[in-house]
Amino acid sequence: MLFEDNHLLVYNKQPGDIVQGDKTGDTPLSEQLKLYIKNKYNKPGDVYLGVPHRLDRPVSGALLFARTSKALTRLNGMLKAGTIQKTYWAVTSKPPPQDHDHLIHYLIRNERQNKSYAHTKPIGEAKKSELTYELKMTSDRYYLLKINLLTGRHHQIRAQLSQIGCPIKGDLKYGSPRSNPDGSIHLHARAIEFIHPVRQEAVKILADPPEDSLWNHFLKQDC
Repeated sequence: MLFEDNHLLVYNKQPGDIVQGDKTGDTPLSEQLKLYIKNKYNKPGDVYLGVPHRLDRPVSGALLFARTSKALTRLNGMLKAGTIQKTYWAVTSKPPPQDHDHLIHYLIRNERQNKSYAHTKPIGEAKKSELTYELKMTSDRYYLLKINLLTGRHHQIRAQLSQIGCPIKGDLKYGSPRSNPDGSIHLHARAIEFIHPVRQEAVKILADPPEDSLWNHFLKQDC
């Protein structure tokens, strides 16, 4: 657990964790964390836990939950207003066209494929999607991008980076030539910053990436 009080939880999600239940029937994080709260605080009856945002199953990093309905309502409003800042790390095997850029695409989600397609111009019911990135570090074969997400669309970072020719390492769905052995992709929610919805205090939380040699290399360089 990265952060915990009476109103919020921030958990460092690992690749493979599912945030909410789906057709797989696997136990989602939301239920696991409800059990954690119930046991830790000896809560009788049902435990409330709201889910204001999600991370894809193969993605890791800081994930915010609301412990009260009041906190959830306020967090949803903050997310809609864009006042919660989310910073991601993404590893690619190809360098980006520029060392830093502001990407604007128009995403169309294909429900059947569970995939989003990024277009450079408005098309149909496509949703405008924005992020900024900077090339933060390199290794002998890989590139670490720091990404600030400005909108929250389905598979947005994955689709936008693929569209500029930089699919995320391990992300077969979006053009990576090889999968990662554990089914993860090298996309990590590194930081989340916001004003606490109840206490009105500034909160900034960092989440370390999962243990693997490539993440460890970049994390060590960041220290």
